[in-house]
Amino acid sequence: MKRLIIYCTVVALAIVGLLALAPFKENLREELKIGAKAPMLETPVKDVSGKMITMKEVAGENGLLVNFSCNTCPWVKRWEDRYNPIAELARENGIGVIALNPNTASRERGDSFEDMQQRAEQSNYSFYYALDEQSKIAEAFGASRTPHIYLFNSDMELVYRGAIDDNARSAAEVEKPYLKNAIQELAAGKEITTKTSKSLGCTIKWPESE
Repeated sequence: MKRLIIYCTVVALAIVGLLALAPFKENLREELKIGAKAPMLETPVKDVSGKMITMKEVAGENGLLVNFSCNTCPWVKRWEDRYNPIAELARENGIGVIALNPNTASRERGDSFEDMQQRAEQSNYSFYYALDEQSKIAEAFGASRTPHIYLFNSDMELVYRGAIDDNARSAAEVEKPYLKNAIQELAAGKEITTKTSKSLGCTIKWPESE
């Protein structure tokens, strides 16, 4: 009986320990620091066109904008009216643009490749929208939410990360257009005024086997 009690106590403590660690799993992914090189640039990803591309190929002469996005997050929907204007601004300034869908665990709940194709067509996306298989690129970036923005210069060094701006609900009421300013400053060869901001959105749906 005594051995049974000891055994049950050990098992219970082990379970409690695992549960205590679970909420911090997201934080174990260290986010890229400003100045860090973009990882996995030559990893092929499947664009909604069906074409296999790499971030290296997408990059422009002045840099690369990576947006971790998806189909199912209401925060993405709120900011989505700024996606095409931002992409156009980036291209005008020699910066390539790609959105990556890292929601591996919700592929059968609205984030499948076919769902992405439909979303890109319905929203008339004017940029690459590709599948981040098994969330590997998001993991390498340390991304945690959708949308989550990463802007790199021509040397593929991170110069800005975070949110698109400070008002998800209304483009007309934005007071701090973080990404727009960063793109313009980068293209002008200026120091980025605001290098980081808090990314607001839905948590990335990581592979369930993790």
